[in-house]
Amino acid sequence: MYCSIVPPYLLRRLAALEEPRLGAAAAAARRALQHVQGFHAARALAAPAARPGIRQPIPGPRRTIYDARFLEDLPGVVVRKEGYPPTGDVAADEAYDGLGHTFRLYAEAFGRDSIDGNGLPLEASVHFGDHYDNAFWDGHQMVFGDGDGEVFDRFTKSLSVIGHELAHGVTQYSAGLAYRNQAGALNESMSDVFGALVEQFAKRQSATEASWLIGEGLFTDQVQGSALRSMKAPGTAYDDDVLGKDPQPESMDSFVHTTADNGGVHINSGIPNRAFCLVALALAGNAWEAPARIWYATLTNGSLGPDATFRVFARATAASARDFFGSGSGEHDAVRSAWETVKVRL
Repeated sequence: MYCSIVPPYLLRRLAALEEPRLGAAAAAARRALQHVQGFHAARALAAPAARPGIRQPIPGPRRTIYDARFLEDLPGVVVRKEGYPPTGDVAADEAYDGLGHTFRLYAEAFGRDSIDGNGLPLEASVHFGDHYDNAFWDGHQMVFGDGDGEVFDRFTKSLSVIGHELAHGVTQYSAGLAYRNQAGALNESMSDVFGALVEQFAKRQSATEASWLIGEGLFTDQVQGSALRSMKAPGTAYDDDVLGKDPQPESMDSFVHTTADNGGVHINSGIPNRAFCLVALALAGNAWEAPARIWYATLTNGSLGPDATFRVFARATAASARDFFGSGSGEHDAVRSAWETVKVRL
């Protein structure tokens, strides 16, 4: 399963540029878009779900960082392994730390041993390709480009991006959500949710303190925008002359019907993203506690089919909240209210 952080619609917009000032960005976007399209058929469906048991006690992570040396031959040359000191290469060390923060969230908050629940070694390659404008999970490992330097900075810079891509692995091993239409948007949303949680967990931020931005810091100063997506206010992450305006809807009233991007998986994910954020803000405290417990259980308890819709997922989260906290509890009411706000009927 191949899942990337930068939506194809953004790459297409950049690839079409003819402005000399952003020529390098346009060329980099064309290369990244060709790479995405090359994986298109392979990523149409998620891998079959596996539901491994949890090993106790959970040992620490087993990380390996590779340097692809600006080529596209994976994984590259080993530059840092578990327990080794920092390399001095910012991207390699950010990747190493990000894998560790992600591992710790799943271990401490959910009792999950790595991405697959069975101690899967965590591997990542940095410096992938020539000014590569993306980061992706290829079904086995993380891969990070360095960005073009005009629109995108290095992709290890954002902890939410690292957490987002590794969460695709969790979904791959837990739910097998198809990467298309509403199920694909749920797949993307789960990665945004856990990407945000990794960042909040590492920074020890409460739900009200968090930015709820995905990919904050990826854009250079030339871009009018704060991040790739906003979970708190979908559609407001950027508004730029070159990139256009963030197209994410905040409710089903603005659901985007399209055949592009596997049925709008990166666009319509804004709807369930906002629902989770509303739950977390309503409950206050740490989002990786009660809100995340509800979402994680829904992802991993076998209640979702491969073509689950927003409504199916909403009902499943309400059921998880009821099971954990009781019907009519604050948590249960918060979940129901959030889905009503984004116009998903239970």
